[in-house]
Amino acid sequence: MNRRSSALAQRIEEGAQALADYARGLSEIEWRTRILPDGRTAGVIIHHVASMYPIEIQLASELAAGNPIVGVTWDAVAEINAKHAREFAAVGKEAAFDLLRGNSRAAADAVRALTDEQLDRAAPVSLNGDAPLTAQFFIEDHALRHSWHHLAKIKAALRTVEVR
Repeated sequence: MNRRSSALAQRIEEGAQALADYARGLSEIEWRTRILPDGRTAGVIIHHVASMYPIEIQLASELAAGNPIVGVTWDAVAEINAKHAREFAAVGKEAAFDLLRGNSRAAADAVRALTDEQLDRAAPVSLNGDAPLTAQFFIEDHALRHSWHHLAKIKAALRTVEVR
């Protein structure tokens, strides 16, 4: 097993677990609290993180194969997020946790399968102005960081609104 890919995969799992552990303690009011800046609820955001793992890993796999990421823009990401928020506005905790557990595990398994050579491959990424990014950077900036990013936002928002 590759040490680098294993370490990345472990950090993906740790982030998903940290998000799930915190979210399990949320009351129903907290679960439905809108988180700024976009107003998605905490529950929708947790489900969003879970639902994005397959996309993030598919894009990282493209980079690992040496292929550019084309046509992915922040506007497209915003559209995906808005559509997801509408479709899963009433998502329950167990559905979100099940998806988070399954998709984070699948993402970690996919990352564990990557070689150092694949992690080091770089290609243009449209989401980042066509900068030639490595697969490892993309994994770290998306699949790995995503849960930690939203966990921090949810914690900060719930402290601000004092619903705890």
